[in-house]
Amino acid sequence: MHITVKNYGEIVIKLYPDDAPKNVKNIIELTNKGFYNGLKFHRIIKGFVIQGGCPKGDGTGDPGYEIEDEISPKLKHLKGTVAMANRGPNTNGSQFYICLEPQPRLDGRYTIIGEVVEGMDVVEKIGDVTTSGPPFDKPLVDVIMEKVWIEEK
Repeated sequence: MHITVKNYGEIVIKLYPDDAPKNVKNIIELTNKGFYNGLKFHRIIKGFVIQGGCPKGDGTGDPGYEIEDEISPKLKHLKGTVAMANRGPNTNGSQFYICLEPQPRLDGRYTIIGEVVEGMDVVEKIGDVTTSGPPFDKPLVDVIMEKVWIEEK
């Protein structure tokens, strides 16, 4: 999965279809429909995560359906881990986050769908943007996913 972030660069994510088949299939289908193009990283918490994929741009939106969790005990929240954001168990939709640092307290609670394999420097630059602070942690300047696509291997 490739994400071109306006004014920042490209992030390349290796997806884990064997560990989270339903959630990865969903991400691929949304990407292939152009769902993510133009959406924002709407929540950025320095040293924690950058989060995007909300069609409303504020963390309250979803694609209109929910997908169950697929928790793999072997996968851990390391720097660069990509996982599904949700509002509770089995409410995955379109939102995902990328860890800026290891987050062991999230292990076993969220569906990990992949890892950043290129562009971690881009993720880190995004992680340093100025935000509104808690509770919404909204960037003061929009961080836009200009183009998102899947590269078939």
